[in-house]
Amino acid sequence: MTPVLNPTLLIDRFGRTVDYLRISITDRCDFRCVYCMAEEMTFLPRAHVLSLEEIESLAQAFVELGVKKIRITGGEPLVRKGALELLTQIGHLDGLEELVITTNGSQLETMAPALKAAQVKRINISLDTLDADKFKAITRTGDLSQVLRGIQAAKAEGFDRIKLNAVILKGRNHLEVNELVQFAVDNEIDISFIEEMPLGVVEQHDRADAYYSSAAIKADLEPHFTLIRTLEKTGGPSNYFNVVGTKTRVGFISPHSDNFCSTCNRVRLTVEGRLLLCLGNEHSVDLKAVLREHPGDMALLKQAIIDAMLIKPEKHEFNINEQPVILRYMNMTGG
Repeated sequence: MTPVLNPTLLIDRFGRTVDYLRISITDRCDFRCVYCMAEEMTFLPRAHVLSLEEIESLAQAFVELGVKKIRITGGEPLVRKGALELLTQIGHLDGLEELVITTNGSQLETMAPALKAAQVKRINISLDTLDADKFKAITRTGDLSQVLRGIQAAKAEGFDRIKLNAVILKGRNHLEVNELVQFAVDNEIDISFIEEMPLGVVEQHDRADAYYSSAAIKADLEPHFTLIRTLEKTGGPSNYFNVVGTKTRVGFISPHSDNFCSTCNRVRLTVEGRLLLCLGNEHSVDLKAVLREHPGDMALLKQAIIDAMLIKPEKHEFNINEQPVILRYMNMTGG
């Protein structure tokens, strides 16, 4: 086993320690959510995508550099062949404290037990509505009942936490926030509401018109639930509130109304092997090139990761009122 290096090596120019890595293992998905993908998508050729072995090597390098939490994302990560074997390998890395996954829930009904066995600690499940017709409209291809069965299957496995992620769009699902929180309360799970990220060009709605702030959601909830702010963090950008009298926490991810860049502790590895230093900028390093030009050279790979911290920007440049300067879709970035 290679000795673990100084765990403070991944520090950017602004003094932020990076100890959280999000890895997209596929750009493919069985849904076509309107805020995430175009209806007709062109996916990456196989040769452009990191192999499972390359992903495992990268995960090992990051853990040896002090990363304590890895989140596996997509696309929909569980549609990639070999995903469970990869999760098992990453979950057993010495020094990794938490392996978590973000999923649309479509595969959980059958795969939840295997995820638990693979050392996955927590699961985030995308769920924007409890109305079957709206769910179909938002996802274009999804089946709400299948996802709800998946949530129950995940609950039965006893993961440390299960959290719903809901992207709220005015005029589409903003009137459902109370129903979504009640569903979380009834199932003793958490929920985070997310302001839409302006990634990729969308055609079905105007982002400025559809924008619904975290403050507006909180105001909608307060007549029905007593929310008490908690200082508890999970390594991500959510600000959490306990729902008094329940086991549920409500989180708010607010890239527009409450910028969280000053405490950013994370980087993203895209499916084609780019180390993306910021969700809202294109600062990146091609780690796939390092892997393929210097196979097996872990020292060189880790140095490339350390050097990449020098170009991590101070903050994102999201502007909900303009066409996005970031043309990649969320499925390419990793949700």
